Amino acid sequence: MMNQAPVITIDGPSGAGKGTVSQLVAEKLGWHLLDSGALYRLLALAASHHGIETDDVEALKVLAEHLDIQFQQADDNAIEIVLEGEVVTQAIRTEIIGNQASKLAAIPGVREGLLLRQRAFVQEPGLVADGRDMGTVVFPEASIKVFLTASPEERAQRRLMQLQQKGDEVKLDELVKTIKERDERDANRPVAPLVPAVGALVIDSTDMTIDQVVDVIMVEAAKASYIAV
Repeated sequence: MMNQAPVITIDGPSGAGKGTVSQLVAEKLGWHLLDSGALYRLLALAASHHGIETDDVEALKVLAEHLDIQFQQADDNAIEIVLEGEVVTQAIRTEIIGNQASKLAAIPGVREGLLLRQRAFVQEPGLVADGRDMGTVVFPEASIKVFLTASPEERAQRRLMQLQQKGDEVKLDELVKTIKERDERDANRPVAPLVPAVGALVIDSTDMTIDQVVDVIMVEAAKASYIAV
């Protein structure tokens, strides 16, 4: 890691805004982006396609090591995610796939299978890595580590708005319950639990805008001389 391109990790629970913040920071820096959560979602979707059960650890590990995935830039500059030749950008964002991904992420063999693939994303001029264990496990020597969080109620409200925009109907109290259950599972899993990395900058975005969060991280990037002050 010491001789590789610099890395900024942005970890945190679902709905804290990691994805949007990470993409904006990467764009401002002109760096590459790793959405590690998408990898677990892709694995969950691939397992479903291939009829692999969540308790078949060996099959899941092999699948993780050989996932046929591509991250492509679309005409509108958005990122398209392709699994086995099929665009699945929206398909992996359902609540069902998200919950399955969280369960897979608790399996040591699955995490092992995806570890080297995640580290291979490090390229010049730098990488912004979004996930849950980027700063603690995948990139422990990252130059800047951020832990982005928000209250379960605020995260549920944000998710509700996203789902409503898609035309999906879901109850707020159900989302709060799902988010709290996922937080509990992620924080207490035996491998790579969801916790701030040592030395991480903890940002509570409950009462912050996306731009305010990005500004805080860009200040840290300026301190590290990644951008001109």
